[in-house]
Amino acid sequence: MAETAITVEGVRKKYGGAPALDGLDLLVRSGTVHGVLGPNGAGKTTLVRILSTLVRPDDGRAEVAGHDVVKGARQVRFRIGLLGQHAALDEELGGFQNLEMFGRLHHLGARGARRRAAELLVRFGLEDTGRKAVRQYSGGMRRRLDLAASLITEPEVLFLDEPTTGLDPRGRAEVWSAVRSLVGGGTTVLLTTQYLEEADQLSDRISVVDHGRVIADGTAGELKARLGGDRIDVVLRDGGLLRAARSLWPLPEEEVSVDADRRLLSAPVTDRMAALSGVVRALEAAGIEAEDIALRRPTLDEVFLHLTGADRNVKEAA
Repeated sequence: MAETAITVEGVRKKYGGAPALDGLDLLVRSGTVHGVLGPNGAGKTTLVRILSTLVRPDDGRAEVAGHDVVKGARQVRFRIGLLGQHAALDEELGGFQNLEMFGRLHHLGARGARRRAAELLVRFGLEDTGRKAVRQYSGGMRRRLDLAASLITEPEVLFLDEPTTGLDPRGRAEVWSAVRSLVGGGTTVLLTTQYLEEADQLSDRISVVDHGRVIADGTAGELKARLGGDRIDVVLRDGGLLRAARSLWPLPEEEVSVDADRRLLSAPVTDRMAALSGVVRALEAAGIEAEDIALRRPTLDEVFLHLTGADRNVKEAA
């Protein structure tokens, strides 16, 4: 297997004159989960549609499993699976019948389709529901079955385009478990998502996309380190004292987050224990009572807001 499963260089795509992708570059290593994280309209779905040969790029080049997505589109299609945002299942058929149908559509033959359907039901923990109509499945079960259908031909590369949209926490956890098992078997997964926790939980590496370009790339830990390591959170008992408490931090305005609804101040720190004792003493001297004080690592949410400028937009709107 090649070291790189997906290569994207300078890909551009416009719709109605507006750029959906604007010179996007991306490398995905084989046998990993690569998260593509970005807000609505960032270009995530357009990227997946180009890589899965559903849309042709206007410019640039892209390869999947060693084949160009334009010149070798047919070869690419034989090597990929795609799970879109909406399930492609027959609600009246059972899980086994759905998978058998997909197997026949992929020319596995009657016996091969039945065998593959049975294998996938077991693999995704659905063997006891194989004859039950899909309309009776829970949201998590439907997505697991949809994921199984995308693996009928054992693809080298699997595209998951926001696979847990609309699912409750239990359903999302079921899909996450299924994705982990896939990668354990050697499949390369490109995951697009708006759920930062999902990217954090599943991805070996994450690319943050905004306005059709990759603006940051790295492991979750590397991206979090961009905010300067640890942070201290202070929840005040009296929210009316937020401004006074903020003045105790000799830091630039953009480095200290203020959440009036939660009575929360959050700021980066370098020396954890010195910062903690210093904040406690400063608050006591100012007569400001804290309800809670905690040290923590930055979250991927904060990294995302910082990189896309959403945190600045919120402050300007306020």
